[in-house]
Amino acid sequence: MTTSTVTRSPRPLGSSMRDRLGSAFGSWFLPSVAAVAIFAIMVALRPLVASTTGLNLVLAPLIPLVFAVLAQMFVVAAGDIDLGIGSFIGLANVVMAVVLPTDLVGGLLLLLVMLAGYAGMAVLISVRGLPSIVVTLGMSFVWLGIAILILPTPGGAVAPELVSFVRFTTPVVPGVVIVLTITTVLVALFLNRTKYGTVLRGSGSNAEGVRRAGWSVLRAKVSLYVLAGFFGLLSGLYLSGQTGGGDPYIASSYVLLSIAGVIVGGGSFRGGEVSAVGAVAGGLVVGLLGALLQFIGVQSSFQAAAQGLVLVLVLVLRASVAWIQKVRRTR
Repeated sequence: MTTSTVTRSPRPLGSSMRDRLGSAFGSWFLPSVAAVAIFAIMVALRPLVASTTGLNLVLAPLIPLVFAVLAQMFVVAAGDIDLGIGSFIGLANVVMAVVLPTDLVGGLLLLLVMLAGYAGMAVLISVRGLPSIVVTLGMSFVWLGIAILILPTPGGAVAPELVSFVRFTTPVVPGVVIVLTITTVLVALFLNRTKYGTVLRGSGSNAEGVRRAGWSVLRAKVSLYVLAGFFGLLSGLYLSGQTGGGDPYIASSYVLLSIAGVIVGGGSFRGGEVSAVGAVAGGLVVGLLGALLQFIGVQSSFQAAAQGLVLVLVLVLRASVAWIQKVRRTR
């Protein structure tokens, strides 16, 4: 009786090193480098940007956008897209500027109803099989209509306590840096280091596998939408505290900007492929681009075109890097 042994050739050292680098530098790496590079250019143009006051002035307006990007990220993780996040944030802003100061209980109840509305959208999309674009677009008119009924024209006054909470800072570390760091760490740990975070990501990319593992795909999608609504409320809270008033249209631009932030941050519409660090970095890239164009002196009529061009270049670079990595793995 003879036995044969199969000798496997050792893996090339270069291939092993590339795999390690690929796992260490994920989809979040490129947008993070882009955000740092844009900020470095701003500091080179105006050194005071690097001061505590400068950081607050530059980064504070970006916090509501970053929260909107995180809200969109959770919906994209489910394999869907939210076209109503801007109107939802606008309604949250109106509630906090008009209802909460006069009726605390009623305002809080209305915010909870809004959160339940996001859970209801998840049920409709999952159970009835309705397209997320249709459902969220339809709900965007509902959110906007309610906001206009409460506040037809910009106005209202946010409670001073809310303003103080949003604008807090420390002598050493700017408050905006603390908020961005804590939020990024908590969301990243939840999605990547907890069992249910893995389930939530898996429900968008491999729903059948999640179902066979004994988890409810419906509950996972509802959880993702509720998380999206929660971060939408946080975005409205920070917008309210920063502006001091209410406006139903205050976050109308956040729909496209939040989608751009998620995609620039390494997200994919296939579902499940999202990164908290990448989403925050993507939101910063999108927001800092606008500030940088103002620093350079680009006219407002050309800023949108220039911003879009830069975003396209970032996406092309990301696609090129992904293609190169794929080619190297197949060798």
